[in-house]
Amino acid sequence: MMKINTKETQNPTILKFEFPDFITQNESFEYKNIDEAKNSPLAQQLFYLPFVKTVYISGNFIAIERFSIVEWADVKDAVAEQIEDYVKNGGKIIIEDVLKPKKIGLSVYGETTPNPATLKFVVTKKLTKTALEFKNIDETAASPLAKELFKFSYVKEIFIDENYISITKYDVVSWDEITLEIRTFIKQYIENGGTVVDESQIVEDLKHEKQQIKNFDSLDTTSQQIINILEEYVKPAVAADGGNILFDSYDEKEKRVKVILQGSCNGCPSSTFTLKSGIENMLKDMLNDKDIIVEALNA
Repeated sequence: MMKINTKETQNPTILKFEFPDFITQNESFEYKNIDEAKNSPLAQQLFYLPFVKTVYISGNFIAIERFSIVEWADVKDAVAEQIEDYVKNGGKIIIEDVLKPKKIGLSVYGETTPNPATLKFVVTKKLTKTALEFKNIDETAASPLAKELFKFSYVKEIFIDENYISITKYDVVSWDEITLEIRTFIKQYIENGGTVVDESQIVEDLKHEKQQIKNFDSLDTTSQQIINILEEYVKPAVAADGGNILFDSYDEKEKRVKVILQGSCNGCPSSTFTLKSGIENMLKDMLNDKDIIVEALNA
């Protein structure tokens, strides 16, 4: 049975209901009331709940903004169950041939990550086809947005992938002090036509080559199996937390798998636990080899 997962956002009145698969293709919608939701029967049904203020549909999630008459803790499970039942019974989320409402101009959500120094800013539009990591302003030739963000003195590192920007800060400030400033800056920058990523300026360095895995066919069978496991089972999970994992190498003699951690995963206090208790155990089980060791090159 399909399972809807709930996820908090930086805004306590907005809760995300995440689907296991994408429910829209490169489109995002915002509905302020039931009349605006003519092309979304599910959104119309949700508006019958008296606490629903706004419904957003984008990518693999539905985000709902509530009125203050309830707390999410009291109603989120019931809403998730209602969405699950609706879809299970064949209900339509979006009807393509109905006149579409005004598309969302742009929304930016802040989401916490397992790394307390990193916050994930989710944007309701596709930002890049290639995951990019920036350690400093000198590396930002391919991302004018990253260059501008580094001008904030508290920004330490930036990671951009698909529809989100993970920002790692220095300890001199708290997220409570700067989240609104960053979120507003990103939103206005993109709405004003600023370039997030210039794909033509991406330098093909080692990390980007590993991201593309261009030499996949020439790798040994075990390395190919490891890459497939990382791509299918690990990457979606770490991406949900604002991070990324890249396959670096596999040493058949030492049974050692080396990976590169990016975004919120890099430097995260829980990354060692994730590597050892999560990824390492998964590879041991799926490859039926209890001697495998996983090592992060920059954890």
